[in-house]
Amino acid sequence: MRTIADRIRHALSFEIIGLILMIPLGALLFSMPAQDIGVVGIVSATVATAWNYLYNLVFDHVMQRSRGTTQKTTGVRIVHAVLFELGLLVVLMPFIAWYLHVSLAHALIMDVSFALFYVVYAFVFNWCYDRLFPLPEWKKAQAAE
Repeated sequence: MRTIADRIRHALSFEIIGLILMIPLGALLFSMPAQDIGVVGIVSATVATAWNYLYNLVFDHVMQRSRGTTQKTTGVRIVHAVLFELGLLVVLMPFIAWYLHVSLAHALIMDVSFALFYVVYAFVFNWCYDRLFPLPEWKKAQAAE
């Protein structure tokens, strides 16, 4: 399993790179000032960082208990990313509606758009992160194959 330091590196790098991509794309897509999308992005990233740490810790423990490893298949990676984003959607939609003074329906569209971006981003980021920082148990499993 990953160390606390590794989980912190993972969560922070995920959110920083995500913001660098999401703020200009969100401002362009929704025709809103980058500052407003930036505030939504920063608040969302702060909530998501805490959620990322907790969610991945629990997910890894569940995987370790149920499968005996934290190594993820493509299917597990898809489920992992979708469940992560659904949790955030529930928390962030009311904040987006309130801060941007938009309806809940509009906030839902925006939140779903951000979530779709982040589902794809999370899949790619986590795949790359696992390649850059593989766990020793994965190396043993690959050597045994």
